[in-house]
Formats: sequence, structure tokens, C-alpha cells
Amino acid sequence: MTGEIKEFIKSIAISIVAAFLIITFVFEGAIVDGFSMIPTLNDKDLLIVEKVTYYFRQPQPGDIIVIHYPANPKEKFVKRVVAVGGDKVKIENNKVYVNGQVRNENFTLEKWMNNFNEVTVPKGTLFLLGDNRNDSRDSRFPDVGFVDLKLVIGKATFRIYPLKNIGVLKSQKG
Repeated sequence: MTGEIKEFIKSIAISIVAAFLIITFVFEGAIVDGFSMIPTLNDKDLLIVEKVTYYFRQPQPGDIIVIHYPANPKEKFVKRVVAVGGDKVKIENNKVYVNGQVRNENFTLEKWMNNFNEVTVPKGTLFLLGDNRNDSRDSRFPDVGFVDLKLVIGKATFRIYPLKNIGVLKSQKG
């Protein structure tokens, strides 16, 4: 083998390793599949999911995150963090309460929601809801439930498609 071919193969190998490390530890792409995050995100939106933040801190209420679906970890879900371990959550009279305080949720699609009895979020887990509360499979359902922090892939930080909606995704503290 000539020196040029060896250098070419070495360059390809380094590129593959670098791409693997970036996708594993820094960021990856995700496509929204469905309508559970309308009006914030739409079906087929292409997102950048940033992973570094959660190496240093846990997800916070208001963050839009991508998780492995607990019932089938090969699937990914995009949801909003509503409460973290130790918080008490309930839905009553079309309002979400966290630790007894009403969340100001001007980012949701519909104002009507079914009531949900108060629960305490276990340590090491999250309570997630979609912004389209009446068309979202989220922590209110047993197959999702409280989401273990180990299932969090990262924080959805940027929409890159469609181009007319390109931009930074902001957390909504509520």
C-alpha cells in the first residue's frame, strides 16, 4: 500500500470515530413524529438534540426533551418536562398544578384537559406532557408514566426544518 492510500484510510477511520463520538455524546438529529407537541413543534419537524447540558444538570421544567419511549426504547418521544423528582403534579379544572402552583401554559394547543389525580414524581424520574395535551401519549399513561432519567437522550434545542420555522427552541417555565 502506498503512503497516500494509508493516509486516506486513516482519515476515513478518524472521521468515522469522530462522527460516532459526536452522535453519542454531543448531539444528534430527531424528527418529530406526530402531533403531540403542536403548536410548538409540528409533525416532521427536524430537530437538533443537544446532549452535553444533561451531563452537568438534570432536565428542568419547561425543557423540551427527547427520550426513549419506556414501553419500546427503540422509539423516541419528544415531550416537555412539567415536573421533576420530588414534585407533586395534578391536573384539575383544565389547569396543571406543580407543588400546588398553577403553571402558566400559554404554549399549549388546547385549554381543556381531563383531570389527573395528584401524584408525587419519584426521585430520578420526570413527569412529561405534550403541548397538545389532548393528543399526547405522555406521563398520564401507564406505558409512559414517570420517565427514568436514564431514558433521556437530550434537550431539543434547535429546529432546522422546515426552513420557514428554523430557529432556537426555548424552554417555557410556565
